[in-house]
Formats: sequence, C-alpha cells, structure tokens
Amino acid sequence: MLTKIAGGEIIDPVNGRFGKGDLWIRDEQIVEPPAGGDADRTIDASGCFVMAGAIDIHSHIGGGNVNTARLLLPEQHAAHMARPAATPLSNAGWSTFETGCLYAKMGFTTVVEPAMSPGAALHTHLELADIPIIDKATLAILGNDDFLLSMIRDSSSQQMIEDYVAWTVGSTRALGVKVINAGAAAAFKENVRTFALDDVVPTYGVSSRKIVKTLQAAVDRLGIPHPLHVHCNNLGAPGAADTAAATISASEGVPLHLAHLQFYSYGTEGKRKFSSAAARLAELINTTPQVTIDIGQVMFGQTVTISSDVMRQFSARGSASPKKTVIHDGDGNGGGIVPYRYRQDFYGTMQWAIGLELFLLIDDPWRVFFTTDHPNGAPFTAYPALFELLMSRDARDEMSAGGSNGAMALSTLSSIAREYTLEEIAVMTRAAPAKLLGLDDRGHLGPGALADISIYRKGKDIAKMFGAAAFVFKNGDLVVKDGEISHYRWGRALRLNPPPDKAMVRRLREYHERRYGLSLDWFTFPDSAVAREQPFGEVACRS
Repeated sequence: MLTKIAGGEIIDPVNGRFGKGDLWIRDEQIVEPPAGGDADRTIDASGCFVMAGAIDIHSHIGGGNVNTARLLLPEQHAAHMARPAATPLSNAGWSTFETGCLYAKMGFTTVVEPAMSPGAALHTHLELADIPIIDKATLAILGNDDFLLSMIRDSSSQQMIEDYVAWTVGSTRALGVKVINAGAAAAFKENVRTFALDDVVPTYGVSSRKIVKTLQAAVDRLGIPHPLHVHCNNLGAPGAADTAAATISASEGVPLHLAHLQFYSYGTEGKRKFSSAAARLAELINTTPQVTIDIGQVMFGQTVTISSDVMRQFSARGSASPKKTVIHDGDGNGGGIVPYRYRQDFYGTMQWAIGLELFLLIDDPWRVFFTTDHPNGAPFTAYPALFELLMSRDARDEMSAGGSNGAMALSTLSSIAREYTLEEIAVMTRAAPAKLLGLDDRGHLGPGALADISIYRKGKDIAKMFGAAAFVFKNGDLVVKDGEISHYRWGRALRLNPPPDKAMVRRLREYHERRYGLSLDWFTFPDSAVAREQPFGEVACRS
C-alpha cells in the first residue's frame, strides 16, 4: 500500500528536514515521493507536526520485578479486558497488553526494558511478547554474578570475559548490557549494607570500579552499539553526586551511559543535608562527550520503586508508602519492590527540581535522554506533563509555586529560562535514542527508514498534544487515530546475535552442572519458545 501523509510540518533532525511537506510510505518503509504521485490512502496532516516514532531507552515494562509490583499493589490497578490467548501470562491490573496501547497513544513505538536477569530471560521475553504494537528490547544484567566475579578475581583474559558477555547477550536475546550497583548485590550476601565505587566485594576481592571498567571494555570491544548502561553505587543517598562524578571520570574516553542521573544528583547542603548537585553534574556531563545519561525524572504522586539494586531497596523499605515491601535475594542481583508517594514537600520538590535542572542545564540533547525510570520516578503516563515542563517555563514556575520554598531555594531551577524546542524534543526522544541503540532503521523520516511515525495536532496545551497523538504509524500500519487505538499488531523484540564461542559454552555447561546441578539448557531457550511469528528483530554490532 502507498500512503501519503500530506501537508504536515516535518521535524526530522537527522535529515535536516524542517517545515511543511509530504511524507510517503510504501508498505513498511518511508520512500521517496513516487513519480506519479497517486496514493492508495492520504492522511491529512495539515495543522499537525510530524516526527518519527518516539523511543524510550529505560522503562521497566516486563520481568519478575514488574509482576511482583503488580501483586504487591493490586489496589493501584483496575481490572482490564481479557488478554489474547497466545501466551499464558497474567493480565491482572495494568497489564502488559495495556502498556503497549498507552505508549502507542503517546506516539512511542520502541521501548527498552533495561534490567533483565539472564536467568529470567524467557519469562521476560514472554511478557514482552504480550505487549502489542510497539517494538521492545532488553538489557541483560551482569556485574554481580558469580561467574563474572570469579573470572575477574582469577585474572581471566579480556578475551574470555568478552566471550562470556557475548554469550550472555546472545543467549538472552538482549540489545545490550547493564550493571547495577556493581558488586553490591554480591556484597549484600555477606551482610554489607553500603557499597561505593572503590569498595571491594568480600570473597572475590574485586572493586566495584574494576567490575564496571571490565564490562565497559568488553561492551566496547564487542561492538555493542549501546555503551555499558550503568546504575551507579549509592543511589538516592545525600552526597551521591560524588559517586556519579567519580563514575563519569572513570569513563576515561570510552563510551559509558549513566542511568537515572537524577537519583545521584544529591548534595549535602542546607540544614537537612540534602540539596541539588545537578548544576555540578551537568557541567561535568557537558565536558565529558563520551558519557550519555538518562534522567529518571520525579513527578508528584503515587508510584512504586522497582529495582534489582537489592542493597538500595533494602535500605529504602522504611520509607515505603503504603507500608509494604518485597525484598528478595537471589543468584546475581536479587531486588526489591518499595511503593512510594512523591509529595510536594521538601524532599519531593527537591527531587522534582533536580531532574528538570539536569534536563535544562545539559547542553546537548543528543546525550540526555527522556525517562522517568518508569515507574521509579513516575509512571510513563506522566510523559505528556513532563514534555510541558520542559517546553514551558511558565508551567515550571506554576508547579514550583505549589512546592517547598525551602527546596526551591537550594535549586537553580527558577533561574533557568531555557525552553526545549520541538526540534530538541525530536532529537532527545527519537534521533538520539536510535543512534545510541544502533537502530539505523528508525528515529528519522528519511527514505528507507521504518515507517514508525507520530503525528500531533498543534495546540497551546502541550500535555494534551503529546498525550493523544492524532495519528501513529507502526511499520506502516495506522495504529492510532485521534488518540485511540485503531489497529492492533505485534511488535518484535530487538536483539543482538553475536556468535557464541564454543570453548565458553563448554565452560558454562560445566559451571552450571557443578553449581546448580542443572544443564545449561535450563538457562537458554529457542526462539520458538515465544509464540509469535518472527518474535525477534536482529540488530547488528558495530564492525
């Protein structure tokens, strides 16, 4: 089918296309205007702006922690429609199915689940397969597992470590690697309750810094497009800005991505010993071009924090609201579920302001990424309101007025005049994420790109505009019309597929049989285990 999107304002930073014009789709791809100019279908986009489909690089949408949060907080979720019968996962509450619909309505077409335990890869992919419309991807967690820590302790070769990382990424169908509070979960098992970048894991004798640097080098040498995705030490602690700064400095010219930097941008000034260090970290990011970050913006209201940082979640359980938590230890990371309500008190206002400071003080929209660390800072459904805060100083001032004056006095937010442009929004939420993830087929509107397209009606109400897209195309299918789902389809999980080293596979078979008494086959699965036609889409490593 040949489709013409007519008369919209095109915003395509990758191809330098800005202004009123037409866009053409043939089947699943964007194409050059045909010679004849006759379309099978025409979409009137006059009065609208047209962008590539949005990409979220860090949102917890599948896996064991997400489902545990649903079980812990059933009162937060309304019953939903019966799910299609293709895969046998629960549809209770805010379901996997509804997740895809809500994202699509806002114009998002690709979302990354950033914390997949390798031992739970099949479960995670089964759940992601239940999310309709959008494409998904995962990051495999390494850095607290016995196999890797033992190799580092025993001074195994860099090649052996790269072989293990490649096997993990390939066997779990991941798009990259994440390290969470490197070494801390292993130390937690030894009753350690705080862990910094240069602390050493008992038994193994390796530091958190060493683990991060080892994984960073392996990811870079393997040509994995997305740099090592780092959840730093000391999340949420006053003074955590020192940890973040040390981690940024440790990048040493090699690409590194820091997750949810807002939760590390905390100083110790003021009578409460809790203040904003966002300006300090933003300046450091601005002068460290190999480092990218996402924000983890806090928005006011009820949410639930979910994390594989078992040490952090264990320490946070006293602040649960409502007063119930789940903390679980396990091989590798473990994790915790701690519900939380962000209030417009001193601490909530400070966290809210810090995230916005980072967004507005980091100069390059190609290196700062739009996230709330769903659901930790806020549910992803808060994105339209966040777009408004970034694009309107008046909206920020109005929200600030309802918060804590004491918190605002320790923040630079009120002095920042910057307002994001639509071009900068398109970079931050489309072009830059595609580049970071190695997804050359999306994030732009040039010929040959996948026809993932979001069309929004222009209006003064920014939140309303971004909350209900006028039209959304996924792979050329019209899936959203006037803010409602018009067509259901199944997306794919995007994966890397590095070839496994046979010697490493043999070593892993021996290890799993010795440690668990189980065949390695218990930890791997065929593509056919995910009951979808073509469940995976392959992404190339850098040459």
